[in-house]
Amino acid sequence: MVTLSEENYLKTIFHLGRHDKASVSTNAIAQKMETKASSATDMIKKLSEKGLVDYQKYKGVQLSENGRLAAISVIRKHRLWEVFLVNKLSFSWDEVHEVAEQLEHIKSEKLTLELESFLDYPTQDPHGDPIPDSNGSIPSTQKLLLAKVKQGHQCICVGVKDSSSEFLKYLDKYKIALGSQIKVISKEAYDESMTVKINDIQKTISKEVAQNLFVKTN
Repeated sequence: MVTLSEENYLKTIFHLGRHDKASVSTNAIAQKMETKASSATDMIKKLSEKGLVDYQKYKGVQLSENGRLAAISVIRKHRLWEVFLVNKLSFSWDEVHEVAEQLEHIKSEKLTLELESFLDYPTQDPHGDPIPDSNGSIPSTQKLLLAKVKQGHQCICVGVKDSSSEFLKYLDKYKIALGSQIKVISKEAYDESMTVKINDIQKTISKEVAQNLFVKTN
């Protein structure tokens, strides 16, 4: 049985390792988990003993296949619950992460399958992130950051890199959401800010905003 704390570590390693394809340092894990490096090392050793990670001192950590599946299971439940909270309980997209963090640790596979069926098998969460299927496969998505879109090109918002409540509230304020049509009018060389048209309304957005919006070009 994987504990709640262990699940959180596996999920963190999964995200830091760019979907388990790279080794992750103990310090990076500790920083993300907001704990001491020694505490992170202790947990990693426990996960290694359970066969959930491959760990070599000074060489970083990688998820084993069992660890990868455990991490994906948590992420799958998290994103399904976010869809439920937004679509069925009318939560806003900046409210759901904290609640889903609690719900993701429910162990019942039957509940997860019934939830997925009830939601009509969604493929992405309210922030545009893909929802893994019951076999642990993650749908591939073609997307790039708005900051990489060339002047004069059009695109559509398909996700966010920063899913913090503060950033999502900022997007709500300026009427930027999944599905918003965006055209890059110009780019400022000095600070890399952009003048864009979003749903036919022209506005200027900062480099930081452009680097946290995922888009798909038309």
